[in-house]
Amino acid sequence: MSMLGMKWKLHGTGRSIKPGRVVAPDERLAWPLTIGVGMQHVVAMFGATFLVPIITGMPPATTLFFSGIGTLLFLVITKGRVPSYLGSSFAFIAPIMASQQQFGIPGALGGVLLAGVALVLIGAIVQKFGAGWINRLMPPIVTGAIVALIGLNLAPAAKMNFAAAPITAVVTLATIILVSVLFRGIIGRLSILVGVVAGYLVAMLRGEVSYDKMDAAAWIGLPHFQTPEFHVGVLGLFVPVVLVLVAENIGHVKSVAAMTGQNLDDVSGRALMADGIATVLAGAGGGSGTTTYAENIGVMAATKVYSTAAYWVAGIFAIVLSFSPKFGELIATVPPGVLGGAATMLYGMIGILGVKIWVQNKVNFANPVNLTTAAVALIIGIADYTWAIGELTFTGIALGSAAALVIYHGMSAIAKARGTAAEPETELAGLPPAAKAALNAATKRSPKKR
Repeated sequence: MSMLGMKWKLHGTGRSIKPGRVVAPDERLAWPLTIGVGMQHVVAMFGATFLVPIITGMPPATTLFFSGIGTLLFLVITKGRVPSYLGSSFAFIAPIMASQQQFGIPGALGGVLLAGVALVLIGAIVQKFGAGWINRLMPPIVTGAIVALIGLNLAPAAKMNFAAAPITAVVTLATIILVSVLFRGIIGRLSILVGVVAGYLVAMLRGEVSYDKMDAAAWIGLPHFQTPEFHVGVLGLFVPVVLVLVAENIGHVKSVAAMTGQNLDDVSGRALMADGIATVLAGAGGGSGTTTYAENIGVMAATKVYSTAAYWVAGIFAIVLSFSPKFGELIATVPPGVLGGAATMLYGMIGILGVKIWVQNKVNFANPVNLTTAAVALIIGIADYTWAIGELTFTGIALGSAAALVIYHGMSAIAKARGTAAEPETELAGLPPAAKAALNAATKRSPKKR
């Protein structure tokens, strides 16, 4: 079981988390509390996971099924070291819709499957030759920018849902905030779930919830599986998605490493391969492509529980629920106002995690290379710039990630060639401990000589 990452140590008494402590990936709380946290992960991922198939016309229950299967495979392949939920990737929306116009849903599924294969190959290369080149390709200034823009890029979606029912959204958000500081123990840790329930009750009283589709759905039913078709014409549509998935996946691993204080570089390849395999399975059976979910990073940041046991609970619940069309429709009744209130908190936390990467690595923004990299990438990501080349459309996350990489490495190369790279990437990077101490001491004595 330990080889599969399914052997967890009990964190303390299993009933509480002391201030300043976190529940590590190889730890767990008591099972009732772990199940509660796992259900909160289900709540966090449901809205976005269902949104992609609803927009693209794919079966929601099938997408939910493969997200659960993919999550469990991810935990096994990464040996339980990277807590993550694999939900529907927004990066697949545009290529799926474009390919459907030419080749129908089977052709779109073929594109999803091929994107998964490409991601598996990239992961295998990373696992074989190490993650050192990724660290050189994506130093802290770049990874921080990518993580931040992924979260902040979602701000318009939160605003749209918030504006649909402001009162409900405010109640949801206020409940999350207050519960997180008013209560200790499990209630405080489940602030997001409590806020969603409170917001949902308010929405019911305000008549914002409709149960028509739920009443018509069956209690038990199989997901609708479909087989893919392969067309060369879809390759150009899905190639950019792979780059986004790599950025999202690496950003997720970096975020988890920053939050848990663990070095996860040696499992970066496994994480990419696991995401790729989950996407292959989804494409082979009729689901949407998957990605490591940003929404669940927000849940971990809020609860301080990084236990993979909670993700096993979430994955199993997702699979079970995918066989209940009625429950799926019930979850789909969560109104926009509730989603907007919760998303305001979750998406903001994701953005701040990118800033946390900069702070922890002491990124020096006096260096114009670092300043420019972050400035341009964030604006592109937050404003969700788009660039259409034929039938291909690149959006904010892809363009922002590409901008961060191109600007950082381009400016660094020019500065090095011209001899103008006076400032290191991080404030004290590359200096031995004695030199750092001397520099700090000199700075305190004479700031002008800094």
